[in-house]
Amino acid sequence: MAIAQYPVTVIDCPDPLALATFYGDLLGWAVSGDQEWAEAKSDYGQMLCFQAVENYRAPQWPDQQVPQQTHLDLSVADLDHAEQQVLGLGATKHEVQPGETFRVFLDPAGHPFCLCVS
Repeated sequence: MAIAQYPVTVIDCPDPLALATFYGDLLGWAVSGDQEWAEAKSDYGQMLCFQAVENYRAPQWPDQQVPQQTHLDLSVADLDHAEQQVLGLGATKHEVQPGETFRVFLDPAGHPFCLCVS
């Protein structure tokens, strides 16, 4: 049985609403949000999210001195249950937990991801 329902990509940027509007227009998706957090969402539920980052620096691709800034948000029905499952798979709970409706973990390679209440 799957632990999460579907992944949502979250992209760091200086202006979430502007970037969500760009991708919403590009993909024909609905846009909502503000200057701190915005989303572009399809009619069938696929979504890209954008979060404001202070002192944002654009990725320098393909050079990795400033790597790409994305992470996965995984929608779950029960945070406590899902937490136990991902820890069992080898994830580590991050020491910084800035919210109450989501929890931050590190995958076995150290990439952050969040479990979010659906």
